[in-house]
Amino acid sequence: MADVSPNHQDTGDKRYLVRTYGCQMNEHDSERISGLLEADGYRATESVDDADVIVLNTCCIRENADNKLYGALGNLKVLKERNPDLQIMVGGCLAQKDRDAIQQRAGHVDVVFGTHNVHRATSLLARARIDGPITEIWEEAVLEEARAFPSALPVRRETDYAAWVTIQIGCDNSCAFCIVPSVRGTEISRQVVDIQTEVERLAAEGVTEVTLLGQNVNSYGRDLALAARQSGEDVRLRPMFAELLRSVGAVEGIRRVRYTSPHPKDMTPDVFDAMASTPSVVPHLHFPLQSGSDRVLAAMHRGYTADRYLQKLARARDTITDLAVTTDIIVGFPGETDDDFAATLEVAAAAEFDAAFTFVFSPREGTEAATMVEQFCDPEQVKDRYARLRTVIERSSLAKNQARVGAIEEVVVEGPSKKNPEVLTGRTAQNKLVHFASDPLKAGTYVTTRLVEAHTQYLMGELVEVTHQPRHRTRLAVTAV
Repeated sequence: MADVSPNHQDTGDKRYLVRTYGCQMNEHDSERISGLLEADGYRATESVDDADVIVLNTCCIRENADNKLYGALGNLKVLKERNPDLQIMVGGCLAQKDRDAIQQRAGHVDVVFGTHNVHRATSLLARARIDGPITEIWEEAVLEEARAFPSALPVRRETDYAAWVTIQIGCDNSCAFCIVPSVRGTEISRQVVDIQTEVERLAAEGVTEVTLLGQNVNSYGRDLALAARQSGEDVRLRPMFAELLRSVGAVEGIRRVRYTSPHPKDMTPDVFDAMASTPSVVPHLHFPLQSGSDRVLAAMHRGYTADRYLQKLARARDTITDLAVTTDIIVGFPGETDDDFAATLEVAAAAEFDAAFTFVFSPREGTEAATMVEQFCDPEQVKDRYARLRTVIERSSLAKNQARVGAIEEVVVEGPSKKNPEVLTGRTAQNKLVHFASDPLKAGTYVTTRLVEAHTQYLMGELVEVTHQPRHRTRLAVTAV
C-alpha cells in the first residue's frame, strides 16, 4: 500500500485513475473525463493507491455490470477509509440508470453523474469537496450546450495516431433487448461543420485514423434535416451519413476512416457507394445481425428480415472491393426455439462473416425483453447453441483469413505483442490483426506486410517496408475548437 499521508492536492501533484467498462462510446467519454481532469491539473496514474480521484465509467449492457461495479466499489471502500481525501466518481450508463441507488448502496461514493453531463465532471468534483456526496443526473442532453457532445471537451487520448469522433448521441430505436435509449436519450446529430473542424484539427496533430461514433451512425443527420425543414428550408428528410463519410474522408492527412455502429434497417446504397468511392474509408463493415430468425427479429423490433439483411450484405459486397464484414449475434433471446436458432446458423453460414461478437442473452432491467421471464431459454440449451454458433463463426473467420495468405497489405502498427516484444502487432484496413517480426517501430507507423500464415483470430506476416512514419505530437490534453 502506498503512503497516503501526503495530500497530493496540497502539493499540486494531483493524480487520477479512470476505469472504463463497456463500448467505444464509454471509452470516448473516458478520454474526455481524463482530459477534463488533466486540464484541472491532475496527472494520470495506474495505481489506485496513488490516486486522488478514481472514476468508474460504467456500462449497463451486460447482466453482470452491476456486480462488477459494486464489487469494485467494495474494494475501494477500504482505500477510502485509509485515505479520506480520496474522491470516488461513478459515471456512465449504469449511473444514468441506477442514479441515487449507487450512493445508497455505496455511501463512500463522492459523485454520481450520468451520460448527459460528462462535461460537468470536474465541477461536480469540486462541489463534492465542499458540500459532500452529489448525484447529478440529467434527463437529456442540453442542445444549447455544444459541450453535450463528448468530442467538444478536452481530451487525453490513449492512442496518439487514432481518435474517436462523436457524430451523434442517443438512439431512437426500440430494440427489445437494449437499454441504450433509456440511458443515452434520443438521437441528436452533431453539426457537419463541427465534425469537419474536429477531424481537421486531429489531422493537424498527426492523427491518421478516425472512428466515427454513434449509437446508430447511419441515421446521422435525419434530425438535422427535420429541423431544417421545420425552419422553412426545402430539404429531404433523410440521413446524411454518406455525405459525412465523403467529407471526413477528404480531410488531408486522414488515412483511415472507420465507423460504428450502423443499423441494418437504416443502411442505404448511398453509404456503400460512399465507402467504395472514398479511398480513406476502410473496406470494413460492422453489420449487426442479432438473429437469423424472422420471428425473433420481429420480437426484437429490429425492423428487417433475415432475407433483407442478406440482400443488403450482398449489395455491400458487390459495391465495395475486398470488404470484410463483422457482426453481433445474440443467442437465447426469450422464446428462441430450435428452429429459430437453426435459422441463425443458416444465415451466419450464408453471410460468411470475417468475425462476430456473440453474446448469450442477458436481461437488463428497464428493457422489454427483461419482462419476458416465462419465455427465457434453458441455460444449458443456450450454452450448447452458443458453442455451435461459435463453430460456424470460427470456420468462416479462418477461411476468410486463409484467403488473404500471400497478399501484401498495409498495416498500422499498434505496438509490441504482449507475448513477444520482438513481434509487432498491427491492423489492416479490414481490421484484421497481424503479427510480424520487426525491430521496434513507433505506434502509428504504417508498413506493408506479406501475409504468410492464417489463424482464426489473426494472421502472421513478414515486414516488407515502412510506408508512413507517424508525426503525432506528444500526448497532451487538448480542447476542440
